[in-house]
Amino acid sequence: MVMGESAEPVDLLVIGGGPGGYTAALRAAELGREVVLVEKEFIGGVCLNVGCIPSKTLIETADAHRTVQRLLPHATDELPDLAVWQDHKAEVVQGLANGVAGLLKKAGVRVLSGAARFTSRSRVAVQQTNDVTTFLEFKQAIIATGSRPVAIPVAPLNGTRVVDSTGALSLETMPKRLVVVGAGYIGIELATAYAKLGSEVTIVELQDRVLPEMPLQFARPVATRLTELGVTVHTSALLTGVDAEGAVCERAGTRLALPADVVLIAVGRRPNTDDLGLEAAWIKTDSGGRIAVGPDRVIPGTGIAAIGDVTEGPMLAHKATAEAVVAAEALCGRKVAFDPAAIPLVVFSDPEVASAGYTEDGAREAGLNVRAVTIPLSALGRAATMGARNGFTQLVVDTEADAVVGVHMAGPHVSELIAEGVLAIEMAASPSDLAATVHAHPTLAEGMFEAASRYVHATR
Repeated sequence: MVMGESAEPVDLLVIGGGPGGYTAALRAAELGREVVLVEKEFIGGVCLNVGCIPSKTLIETADAHRTVQRLLPHATDELPDLAVWQDHKAEVVQGLANGVAGLLKKAGVRVLSGAARFTSRSRVAVQQTNDVTTFLEFKQAIIATGSRPVAIPVAPLNGTRVVDSTGALSLETMPKRLVVVGAGYIGIELATAYAKLGSEVTIVELQDRVLPEMPLQFARPVATRLTELGVTVHTSALLTGVDAEGAVCERAGTRLALPADVVLIAVGRRPNTDDLGLEAAWIKTDSGGRIAVGPDRVIPGTGIAAIGDVTEGPMLAHKATAEAVVAAEALCGRKVAFDPAAIPLVVFSDPEVASAGYTEDGAREAGLNVRAVTIPLSALGRAATMGARNGFTQLVVDTEADAVVGVHMAGPHVSELIAEGVLAIEMAASPSDLAATVHAHPTLAEGMFEAASRYVHATR
């Protein structure tokens, strides 16, 4: 049903209610704008509802299960009940979603449930969930529609035996045998979690190693741990189909049949820009579906901004939230730009890996004179108490500027520890600054201190 051709006037429209969208809406409202946010599925987006948060609850559950198995090896050989975890996940997600909804309500942001589509550069049609189409005439807008998993024609999803990451986080029964297609961060995280929970896991990766998008130094400790967990990894292998028995792939001219109860397709994500009617707003995308924006995240020549997964750069929730603040402030007339010195990349694998700023090779390719210092995890007392030996902390230092330009880590909890590295890069801290900072003992954070101290002592 169409509610006439007249359009409701809107001051600032935000399309998409994920981390980028709701953050932009809140900041704009804080600056005095009247904001309407349109979300077609659920507030919080993929990250909160079917991505970051659910996957981390699964990883925490898997780690706890593995710890019990290690301490009480004869306790049980049964696969855990995923239905119990699903209840826990739902409780966590609902609590966080309610929190976001409460913030939006308190800020005066009006939320519409439906799918928005541009009909001109200043108007959208919103197909609401109650089958009513509403037209909105906006002064300015922010596109924050996120991304979706890439599908493979030879393995169409069916929600039961062939699933994407969303489906893998919605299983009610533990798969005895799981084949994961794709060894990027999503595939590795889920493969590791299910292996710890007791599934027989096989990974199929087209490239010649796991985590192909990250430096080799990260792939090595992760690959070692996967072997310890009993995960079979087929690299340089191409998925050719899925049959009644499982997955079929080809490697070096040889056909491999991989038995599986569930096949997880995790080969990347694509921006949600192809069903927005962007052509009606004269907005172009590149071959990957991304929208080109300026430093202030505004599309040149328009009053429309774009943030998060629909723009160039890593598809990360924290990148989207940082861009959201910039976009909202730019549309409110402030002179701002999105120009972080580093955006942290984290994989919640085992061990966790985290990276910020330049790698040693990347810095040299950029024309910098650098020196890298690496401290093995085994050098840290806290790591010894945890039985953790597989990892490192590395600083990349611009020797001419005497500034940290890269920090890279592998080991327990480096997803938390990388923040110190990002801060150091953002502030152009020197190794002496880090070495002069007293770090608590015994902690994993001492890796930063030790690396900085080694650099300082070697250069004096």
